[in-house]
Amino acid sequence: MEVRAESVKQKSGNASDPGDDRCSDNDFGPSILGTKEYWEEAYQRELETFTDIGDVGEIWFGEESMSRVLRWMDKAKIPEDASVLDIGTGNGAFLVELAKQGYSNLTGIDYSPASVELSRNVLKAEDLTDVPVKEMDFLNCQGELKGFDVCIDKGTFDAISLNPDDSTDGKKLYVQTLKDAVKDKGFFVITSCNWTKEQLLERFSEGFEYVQELPTPSFQFGGKTGNSVTALIFKRVH
Repeated sequence: MEVRAESVKQKSGNASDPGDDRCSDNDFGPSILGTKEYWEEAYQRELETFTDIGDVGEIWFGEESMSRVLRWMDKAKIPEDASVLDIGTGNGAFLVELAKQGYSNLTGIDYSPASVELSRNVLKAEDLTDVPVKEMDFLNCQGELKGFDVCIDKGTFDAISLNPDDSTDGKKLYVQTLKDAVKDKGFFVITSCNWTKEQLLERFSEGFEYVQELPTPSFQFGGKTGNSVTALIFKRVH
């Protein structure tokens, strides 16, 4: 479950007054993009397309979203044997890129069966059958996710924030699950098109320490400068 930036965004980019950057649970209305049914149908179509013509589908947030995280991992000297969790792996494209960069201890999860099948097929086509992809709901993983050196999210938290049923509890449960999944002094990397830097800092203030913001394309509107995508690095602290 990865989210296409231009489809999910509920505001005009991420530019807003600092006073409006509080973590309100009412920032976004419910959306079909927050439902499992939507993503299962979307990945079923992509799976059929991949089976027919070998097209892996869209790279959510674009290829640059993967490159900026990979550049940070290189500069931060993340070991190649570090355990890395791709939360909401989608079509598995990021797992492929991580493996190509030499990272050998990778895990992908997604709650969509079609996504998992697509990811496995994409990895197999790249001769990367040793990379596990599990059908798993991050919010209901029953404590199975623990001790990862790096957890990466490109749009999954965005989708959870749009869930029509109960996004408030979902966001809280996401943070709790994340705290269990990331080892002490491990890293959490999040890319979001819905949340500003200030909102993400507040949301993940408990149990995480802000490390840095990764550069993303900026724009100007109404005399303000903002970013359509926010990418932040956090460190797990106890």
